[in-house]
Amino acid sequence: MARTKETRANAAPGAGTIFALRAIGLVLLARWLFSMAQMGLTASLSAMVSSPWACVNLVFLFLLIFLPGARALAERPYHPLPQWLRQAVRLFAFLGFLFAVWSVGAFVASAGWRRAAQAVAATNGWLIAAPVLYAAVMWICRPRPLWRTNIAARRFAIGRYAVSLDPVTRTVIVWAERRKVGQYDARELSVRWAAGQDLRATPTPAPAVAFGTAGDPSAVPLHSAPTPALTRGAFARRPKVELLWDSPAAAGHNRQTVFRAALMTEGDRVAARALDTTLQQV
Repeated sequence: MARTKETRANAAPGAGTIFALRAIGLVLLARWLFSMAQMGLTASLSAMVSSPWACVNLVFLFLLIFLPGARALAERPYHPLPQWLRQAVRLFAFLGFLFAVWSVGAFVASAGWRRAAQAVAATNGWLIAAPVLYAAVMWICRPRPLWRTNIAARRFAIGRYAVSLDPVTRTVIVWAERRKVGQYDARELSVRWAAGQDLRATPTPAPAVAFGTAGDPSAVPLHSAPTPALTRGAFARRPKVELLWDSPAAAGHNRQTVFRAALMTEGDRVAARALDTTLQQV
């Protein structure tokens, strides 16, 4: 019996990132073609040949619109782009942002604020929109972990690092963005906090998450809650955390630092405390 093709109503995680980057590339390309039409084809081609910046923009627009190798996967919701493509697009966007800010700043310094405001109105706000679009590309391609923290699924995100723990095999896989750092025995890993910044103490109880398989009587609950030390001023030094690998069987690799990350957000702090508690219960 023939079966109908199944379709998913929800887009794959990461499809929105691909759509946003391509939309920004099409907007930049449309504006570039409009400027070339105003200058004339001959003058535009001669200016492009003599301008290295035009070649950089062509490569940037090609990568931004076609996105070679980009694919939305549920396993990598925050990284639909290959690592080389994300870094290249971010670099070109940074160069474009610097050039746009320098061009606008030089024009404002030479022409004055009144003529600059008139130019913004004449270009329909493009003098402001162009740097914003480049900055948006840099923000979309910023360093991120593979996924969000999900304590029930034993997935932790700290900074740009992602940690996945398998309770059956007692193994831990660490990812730095899309690059796999390594696979370790969970019993050989530990979390080390910076001096004077031990955030493991949680005086207030929080919802518990059991470590272990379903129905396992040896499952131990995990607790995570914000601490009063996290409510300090914004100018306080960011706490840092390290994931250490101490394997007595690996000669020359004892007490090796797997990664070191600064806890920038409350989500990073909660994930670090939950990871510390999970590893202690292994």
